[in-house]
Amino acid sequence: MRNCKQTNEANRHMLPCALLPSGGAEVDNNNTRDDVLSRDAGECVICLEELQQGDTIARLPCLCIYHKSCIDSWFEINRSCPEHPSD
Repeated sequence: MRNCKQTNEANRHMLPCALLPSGGAEVDNNNTRDDVLSRDAGECVICLEELQQGDTIARLPCLCIYHKSCIDSWFEINRSCPEHPSD
C-alpha cells in the first residue's frame, strides 16, 4: 500500500513537470503556495539541506517544493523553477 501512495505522489509531481514547455517556464513569485511540511520530503535543491517536518516551504505551480527562504532568495535573481530552468 505504501508503494502505491509513493507512486501516486510521484505521478502528481511528474505530470505537471512533464507538461511544462521545453526550456522551462517563468514562475511568478506571487504564485507560490506556502505551507509547513507535515513530514520529511527529501532535499531542497537550492541549499542542498533536507526538507524536514515543520519546515516552512513554498510549493510552485509545477509542484516542486523548496524552503520558503531559499525560493524567495532564488526569485530575487531568477524567474524559473530551479529544477526546470529555461535555456
